[in-house]
Amino acid sequence: MKRIFAIAAVILAPGLATANEISPDVVEKITAMLAEMQCEMDPSDIETEDGGGFELDDVFCADGQYDIELDSDLQVVEKRKE
Repeated sequence: MKRIFAIAAVILAPGLATANEISPDVVEKITAMLAEMQCEMDPSDIETEDGGGFELDDVFCADGQYDIELDSDLQVVEKRKE
């Protein structure tokens, strides 16, 4: 039984990894937008949201650390201070 789960995990893992991949172009646009806001973050902390938006975790800005949500047009929807 464990072997079946292991085989299924190997088969399904590549599909799961590509479902959350973000294009380098989008990462570049988000990074540039953050730089204009005097913020920076590790690009690996960008997550896709249902509906095409993005969640940015652990964004470090001049005035503190935030979690930021963007819509599909890369507009800030929410900015929460941590």
